[in-house]
Amino acid sequence: MPHDGAQNSHDHSPVSEDACDSCCGGQAIEPTNGQASDGRSFHVSGLDCAEEVSILNRVVGPEVGGTEYLAFDVINARMTVLEGGTNPSSDKILELVATTGMTAKPWDIQDASADQAAHLKKQKLFTMLSGGFWAAGFIYHIIETGFGGAIGLFSGHGDAPMSMAEAGLFAIAILFGVWLVAPKAWSSARRLSPDMNLLMVVAVAGAIGLGEFFEAATVAFFFSLSLYLESWSVGRARNAVSALLDLAPPTARVLYDDGSEADVPAAAVAVGARFIVRGGDRIPLDGEVVDGAGAVDQAPITGESALVPKGAGDDVYAGTINGEGTLTVRATKAASDTVLSKIIRMVGDAHSRRAEVEQWVTKFARIYTPVVMGLAVLIALVPPLVAGGDWGFWFYNALVLLVIACPCALVISTPVSIVAALAAAARNGVLIKGGAYVEAPGRTTALAMDKTGTITMGEPEVAAVYPIGETSERDLLMRAAALEARSSHPLARAILSRAEQDGLSVSAADNTRTVPGRGLEGDMGDQSIWLGSDRFAEEKGFGSAIPSDLRDRIEGAGNTLVAVGDAAGVSGVLELRDRIRPDAKGIVARLHAQGVKKIVMLTGDNTATAKAVAAEVGIDEVRAELLPEDKVTAIEELVAEYGTVAMIGDGVNDAPAMARAHYGIAMGAVGSDAAIETADIALMTDDIGKVPWLIGHSRRTMSIIKQNIGLSLATKAVFVVATAFGMASMWGAIAADVGVSLLVVANALRLLQAREDDAGPRGGRKVGTEMAKGALAHGH
Repeated sequence: MPHDGAQNSHDHSPVSEDACDSCCGGQAIEPTNGQASDGRSFHVSGLDCAEEVSILNRVVGPEVGGTEYLAFDVINARMTVLEGGTNPSSDKILELVATTGMTAKPWDIQDASADQAAHLKKQKLFTMLSGGFWAAGFIYHIIETGFGGAIGLFSGHGDAPMSMAEAGLFAIAILFGVWLVAPKAWSSARRLSPDMNLLMVVAVAGAIGLGEFFEAATVAFFFSLSLYLESWSVGRARNAVSALLDLAPPTARVLYDDGSEADVPAAAVAVGARFIVRGGDRIPLDGEVVDGAGAVDQAPITGESALVPKGAGDDVYAGTINGEGTLTVRATKAASDTVLSKIIRMVGDAHSRRAEVEQWVTKFARIYTPVVMGLAVLIALVPPLVAGGDWGFWFYNALVLLVIACPCALVISTPVSIVAALAAAARNGVLIKGGAYVEAPGRTTALAMDKTGTITMGEPEVAAVYPIGETSERDLLMRAAALEARSSHPLARAILSRAEQDGLSVSAADNTRTVPGRGLEGDMGDQSIWLGSDRFAEEKGFGSAIPSDLRDRIEGAGNTLVAVGDAAGVSGVLELRDRIRPDAKGIVARLHAQGVKKIVMLTGDNTATAKAVAAEVGIDEVRAELLPEDKVTAIEELVAEYGTVAMIGDGVNDAPAMARAHYGIAMGAVGSDAAIETADIALMTDDIGKVPWLIGHSRRTMSIIKQNIGLSLATKAVFVVATAFGMASMWGAIAADVGVSLLVVANALRLLQAREDDAGPRGGRKVGTEMAKGALAHGH
């Protein structure tokens, strides 16, 4: 195969971020201060779930030109006003947020973390106070009336006698329980837009009006507990992402020119500076090894299960762990630009791209709450008016229905699951850039992939050397290596590597020149030599010198023929092949077993080579000799015929096809800024085994989300029926809702633990909290 000689570069070479963003539609990296690059961001204290998002959309949306100019990140309690709207002042936005019972301030990542911690602490304090006074009132009632009277509290709808002291304790419990909710409820009432905060306050007020102090206190306490659990679970998911920050140590041991060493903050280390990494230490910055040798655990970044040998010239990444030996590393990126930093920013920002199921839950809750409130009014009025029922009894049941209407467990079930899934994937070397792309892989029915670097290693090797005439294998390799000595092309590296293996001492040919689209020419001593494709040999008039059976055998095997000769004719032929990944066949089989109906290879390589590779690994269809626009056409045909279509490529050259597919997967994103930014999902290594892991992880995530939604709705349905027959109580309804909230949170957070049996055919391994903190783990 002809190539461009010394000036050629491999297709996977990095490109600039600007080039990628303009050509490939890549997502811009957020600045390190957390400020959105396309708008103004605010930290909103009290923004804990989709309910608050709905409130802010109604209040702030009209002022900024519509809800399309607002973006929310519930996990980080961040609201972003996007460019292009009416662009009101920041002070005006802060005033509007204040009318909702929440508070806002301009976004600062450090302040935001402190504010979130303070908000959670305040919620915890008020919940504990409410629970404490509720317990005191309950204990007082036991002392006054005995256990029989206490049972009466739960079974008699408050008919048991209650002293003023006891009622006072329950009243204080109510006060602390609704203290943080009341401002939001008042804002909702003023806008005539019922939400869960208003429902709870109305239910509590109604219970007080009926003299049901115990049940009012129970609802207030449990609702406060539910909101605290919601904030805690969101914080737990956020901390799973923040734990990535702990992977890179805060300091680096810098080595100065005079040989002295000093610990310096990693953020202050300049690009080009050298630093020391001892055995067992975490690596603080991306860099290139300049001295020493070791084996580095890259699992925190790439999810690889085995230690990776490192020596002079090899790249290392911040957050990985030097297992043995001491390395001297030259910093190649500042602390804010490392691969780890990009992952942290992207995962942190990913939740703004919400999954379809998450959007459905939000819309459902928005309709569901006012509908149930209307149903409560009917329950309060219809039985007394139509059937002569007791007003107090049916008013109480209407209040029970209001409590049931609280959608806490429902709205919390999805975002916590999505963020937990994003964090778990990042720990396993799979960067998913939004909730929408957590959901899509589980529905994949067709998969298109590039050949080079995906199914094959992307690293050609010399498979065989065929001298012709009196030329020896040694002389043939010497000529080829002399011409390729100054080339960086992959084929050149393969030839030079074979020469090195054979112990040849290679000297570069003189006057080397590229013949575009054909090959190379040069001088070796007083002899002119050349190297190129069989077509190049034919143009020189030597095509018949290559045995036809040899040519057919090489091409039939899907390999590349490189002819080498001089002015007298062809000296011999080299057979080069791109090695197929050893696990490629098993991976393709596993994808088929997972329900991927069609796997197609889209490649620019020649048809014979592509078909040979596809036949060996079990790919269903081959489309070869394609230009980028041809790949787009192929994807469009797959989209028309199948359901969800994915495209796997290198993140740059295959960008148009990846953009046309439902989602794109970039292979081997470590070391390539462009690959990280281009695709919807980036595999941090070139391990295609992560694709079946991704599909399994997606399906597990969606299964957990459906379990949570089903459990939430089923619980509410049971209490709606019980309420219609007058069989439910307020304390039972709120206790059930809190119980379900606990269950869905615990179920969602299971996703933080990546299971080994989901890690693909290579086995993989779990990267847990210990790994997040930098402990060294050796493979399986």
